[in-house]
Amino acid sequence: MHDSTKISDSSPAQTILDATRTSVQSPDKSITVQFYQKQLAAGKREMYYQLSYKNQPVIGESALDIQLDNSLSERAMALPVDKHAKWCENLKVTGIHPASKDTTWQPVYGEQSQIRDNYNAVVIETVKDDNPIYTLRVEIRVYNEGAAIRYFFPENPKGTYYRIIQENTAFSLPEGTLAWHASWAQAPYKLLALNNWPDESERPLTLQLPGGLYACLAEAGLTDYARTKYKVNPANPNTILTSMYSPADLISPVGTPWRVIMVAEKPGDLIVNNHLILNLNEPSKIRDQRWIRPGKIMRVMTQTTAEAKANIDFAAKHHLQYILFDWKWYGPAFSFSSDATKVAIPDFDLPGIIQYGKEHGIGIWLYVNLQGIYTQSDSLFRVYHKWGVKGVKFGFVQAGSHRWTTWIEEMIRKAAGNNIMVNIHDDWRPTGEQRTWPNLMTAEGIRGNEEMPDARHNTILPFTRYIAGAADYTICYYDKRIKTTHAHQLALAAIYYSPIQTLFWYDKPAMSHNEPELEFWDHIPTTWDETHVLQGTPGECITTARRKGNEWFVGAITNNQERTVKIDCSFLPKGKTFTARVYSDDAAVTTATKVKVTEKKITVATILEVKLLPSGGQAIWIKP
Repeated sequence: MHDSTKISDSSPAQTILDATRTSVQSPDKSITVQFYQKQLAAGKREMYYQLSYKNQPVIGESALDIQLDNSLSERAMALPVDKHAKWCENLKVTGIHPASKDTTWQPVYGEQSQIRDNYNAVVIETVKDDNPIYTLRVEIRVYNEGAAIRYFFPENPKGTYYRIIQENTAFSLPEGTLAWHASWAQAPYKLLALNNWPDESERPLTLQLPGGLYACLAEAGLTDYARTKYKVNPANPNTILTSMYSPADLISPVGTPWRVIMVAEKPGDLIVNNHLILNLNEPSKIRDQRWIRPGKIMRVMTQTTAEAKANIDFAAKHHLQYILFDWKWYGPAFSFSSDATKVAIPDFDLPGIIQYGKEHGIGIWLYVNLQGIYTQSDSLFRVYHKWGVKGVKFGFVQAGSHRWTTWIEEMIRKAAGNNIMVNIHDDWRPTGEQRTWPNLMTAEGIRGNEEMPDARHNTILPFTRYIAGAADYTICYYDKRIKTTHAHQLALAAIYYSPIQTLFWYDKPAMSHNEPELEFWDHIPTTWDETHVLQGTPGECITTARRKGNEWFVGAITNNQERTVKIDCSFLPKGKTFTARVYSDDAAVTTATKVKVTEKKITVATILEVKLLPSGGQAIWIKP
């Protein structure tokens, strides 16, 4: 694994320690990561890495550093304490161990039915030369889709406690790099130069490099740690640093979350390759997964028994699988005195509604705010399972700190123990946990139709938020506040991935007039065997094709400008003819939604010319 590939020149005060130099390549040899230490003044050492794609620099020389406060442990052992010292500056490399893996696994649901976990890796073992009770491993994995780095503390009987107060992993980027910056999980996105950030940015962070490549910085395996966003190094505006929300108090053996660097020649490849984040999480801990059932869901706007049954009838007619009762059904959501096992509104026969839904093949989800889950979690999920409830939507969760990260993880586990699926809302984003706990179906952490964003924002989301995994955008159709065409909204169900896909968010059954284009939503699944991003650029447009069985569902949307796109049907199997049902915007259509439905025969050789109105879209249902 030792490599003589050229590394950035060192200043006279910093000498590379050749014995620490190692490199690891992706299986297809497109990505190379190099690791090494430098000798500084006074005998100190620092760790660095670099990443290149097909010999093109992506991450220049960047520091690997983690800052600890071990004063409690060290005082207990009568050791000298220096809280402010850089913890990694006196680590001695004691071993460099290569590894590799190539397996395939089947998710319970996903954007593809088979996921390959294929990487080359290196584990760098280190020890503190001034305090040898402390050891640290730097683990680097390199996949064809990108690379991942984390710090791991082996079991240490003499020094089990580690208080991480900051992680200083750096990402030195080429000058001229632009970032899709979002200040919080439900914020709008802005394309900014690195020297023009107003504050920290959310993750995943999608980057446009000056050489034409795209990259994405992401977090994977955040289960026992504090959330880490990104900030620009004030001393070097071309360098991004990790920024922890709060300290993390850990007990060895334990690893930090993975710092992920995805690289692609086309921005759509970042979306297709986001299974990398799942691969960096542990396999499922749920033995019997048959009760985990993806599906489409709508919210009951008026919470009465009659309206609930009307929604169940509508859901059954339009091949939805679930309905949701949103907040306040059990009382004031923000009050600790509200009992989330008791109905607190009039004319709401919840047992009767659940039974009516069961008779019509429609499952029931319930919203519960953080206060209710926090105070009643020991019994809440058990009660809901007894009632026959299928899932719980967590509302207004706290996100960021080590405490609340581990709390949410525990609630997902408790829900799984009672066969309850989960949808987490507000300022929380997944980092691949759904592989370990596949009852975590979806999450918010997105500026969706609750805020009615414009079409440009909708074209950004697939290349940013959706790289982290499923998102509950809450798609609407009839609400007059929608800032896009109706065909645009139709197409979102194919473009936006969510195993529990919310449709008709602000809508009621009475608003529907059996528009013929609703058949697209009637038949579209929410989990897939195969996914292709056919074209697209964040902020401009995207076309996505997804397959379930022998049917394909295609969605194309544009920003606020009209455009014509060509859809190459080469993703279809050869030698077969297909029927394409096309749903497009057309002002001449007499319905209020102005969506035209046409049909044509297509083959693998077909190229469809799609004219998109400003803020428009097109949906296509392809059958043999």
